[in-house]
Amino acid sequence: MLGISYPTIKQWILSGKLDTTQTPGGHHRVSAVAMKSFLARDAARPDTQNRERFRRVSGRNQLLGKVVSVRIEGLMAQIVVSVGDQEVSSIITADAARELGLRKGDTVAALVKSTDVMIERYE
Repeated sequence: MLGISYPTIKQWILSGKLDTTQTPGGHHRVSAVAMKSFLARDAARPDTQNRERFRRVSGRNQLLGKVVSVRIEGLMAQIVVSVGDQEVSSIITADAARELGLRKGDTVAALVKSTDVMIERYE
């Protein structure tokens, strides 16, 4: 919900920043009430930084980045997004690219929807 990592949540729990209920098995449960102040702070951020707008779609694999290039040819468009030190390329319709008004330097989220994620050892 907040777009933060598990280790960060664990640090918040251990430091007392986030209240939880501990189960008999030692797991921590976070109530909706405990999340309210964090969600309120997130909602106060500008649209380009808050996570609320990302919850409007079902895809959760969201990579925030900057548009590196927009190439529209015929019915299709190639959008290249820089995410950290990597680039993600997406092929979308030319109409969608025009409707979104995508330009180099725009902040966007690349939403990845896949049934499989393959891993390759990199040595």
